[in-house]
Amino acid sequence: MQHPNSLEFILLIIAAMFCGLAVRFALGYAKQTWAMTYHHTMSYALLPVVTMIITVLISGNIALSLGMIGALSIVRFRNPVKNPFELVIFFALITIGIGFATNYILGLVLTIVIILLIVAAKMYQDVLKKKGKNLFSLSFEEGSTINVMEIKSLLPIKQLDESNLLAQSFTSKNPASYNYRLISSDKNEINNLKKSNEKNKDIESIEMRYAP
Repeated sequence: MQHPNSLEFILLIIAAMFCGLAVRFALGYAKQTWAMTYHHTMSYALLPVVTMIITVLISGNIALSLGMIGALSIVRFRNPVKNPFELVIFFALITIGIGFATNYILGLVLTIVIILLIVAAKMYQDVLKKKGKNLFSLSFEEGSTINVMEIKSLLPIKQLDESNLLAQSFTSKNPASYNYRLISSDKNEINNLKKSNEKNKDIESIEMRYAP
């Protein structure tokens, strides 16, 4: 790779940073709240830039490449990854940085593809929700990004049994009760379900836990 001049290098750094932030805001649009923290935002801005600079520094120099590998091997990441998608995004940000260091067009194309996939999946999910369907299911691995409603009832509730928000249901024998756990990333959606069941006299308790 032919090293760019100072002005081109600065422009590539700025472009790599904005590409990382563009991915971050696409995730925000898709309501992936785990990516909307200060730490994630700064990571998305800096990771492509850091990767790009490292790639430029070690390109064409085998001795420096081996030394850099040895230096980076002592760095350990102890922050747990919440889900596979987060790990994929980190790999994508690294690849964007490498792309800008070797061929900025590849970095731009990868950024555009990632953003289009995230936005398209979100828009398709919104269309299905209007029809009462869900493209994706939620899991408790998403942690604080979900809203949870737990209902304890004396009798089974058909609406809850058939709800696409139902994550878990079980029956207790002593005393006899029907227990439902429903989750949603949309606070209004789960509140509407709560309102439609509040007047049910068979319900003993309703417990809500909202995402911060």
